[in-house]
Amino acid sequence: MIYFDNSATTQPHEEVLQTFIEVNKNYYANPASIHSFGVEVNELLDAARGQIAGILKTNKEHVLFTSGGTESNNFAIFGVAKANKHIGKHIITTEIEHASVLEAYKALAKEGYEVDYLSVNKNGVISLDELREKLRKDTVLVTIMHVNNEMGAIQPIEEAAKLIHQHSRAVFHVDAVQSFGKLEVQFKGEAGPDIITISGHKIHGLKGTGVIAFRRKLNIEPFIVGGGQEFGLRSGTVAVPQAVALAKACRIAVEHLQENQAKFKKWRDDLIDFLTAFGNHIYILSSKEGAPHILSFSVRDIKGEVVINALQKRGAIVSTSSACSSRQKKTSHVVEALKVDPHFKEGVIRISFGAKNTDEEIEQFKAIFKEVMNELKGV
Repeated sequence: MIYFDNSATTQPHEEVLQTFIEVNKNYYANPASIHSFGVEVNELLDAARGQIAGILKTNKEHVLFTSGGTESNNFAIFGVAKANKHIGKHIITTEIEHASVLEAYKALAKEGYEVDYLSVNKNGVISLDELREKLRKDTVLVTIMHVNNEMGAIQPIEEAAKLIHQHSRAVFHVDAVQSFGKLEVQFKGEAGPDIITISGHKIHGLKGTGVIAFRRKLNIEPFIVGGGQEFGLRSGTVAVPQAVALAKACRIAVEHLQENQAKFKKWRDDLIDFLTAFGNHIYILSSKEGAPHILSFSVRDIKGEVVINALQKRGAIVSTSSACSSRQKKTSHVVEALKVDPHFKEGVIRISFGAKNTDEEIEQFKAIFKEVMNELKGV
């Protein structure tokens, strides 16, 4: 089986699984306990927190462990918006965000917040001029994803950060779920975000693991109240095995970032050239300027599900748009925002690479796809 659906989820690294098992076996005390065993476990948790803080270039007190990207995004959006409503109730995001962002913004709109949505061009990139125009004195939050999960567009995060920090008091939240471990993701003072959110299972870590990290101390409402864990912002006994396993996955991802980035880029560019040879039968949504690990394209007048099933029968696993929305019988909001031609709107396929893919699989996929195109289109 060729698994090219790594933007939906990844196979955990063996080292990550072993770390999770070892911590569960040997460091199972509650890290909040004051006995020596609890202190030892808390030190392990503190070390994991420090490792991730070091990667992101922030203080370890500004790194909180969560259950994943959706919780982290919700935490950032609701926490900042509600804690700062005395400043204003104007918030900004883009048309192509993940559902965990868009649905949170819709919920705030129902509570009286004013939402502005940034449009994107045909390559899925926002306009910095539009962002500047929409920033106001009462803007309290801006959320922009670093890499789009459906077609790989990379947003100009550093330029956006400068504008936001120069022209407003807003907190800048970046959803880095699809970029961490594939591109450089760090805090960079005023030239970077104020909040970064990460998911473990996108980087060969475990499902149910994630991070919300802050550049500095922010005015933010607690997401879960109770015993005051995670600096009083996310109460509940911290899942130390998950946290330590996530730190391990983060370290592995960053250590191999340059190597994987080059590998993914080579594969993506090769497949773009391969698909371009099919002429007007194929429309490519991704570009060679986008994230190296995501390639989205569409087959003219053929539904994505049909192509996926034909590929799957031959041993190749890919997806339609994002896994979160692929089961819904409607056109993706990202495809709508990109204004894709009607002949191609229902046929979008996403290929996404991971650390465990190989050169041989790329060649196998090309041979399989030729068979599928011959079967479905006679070409």
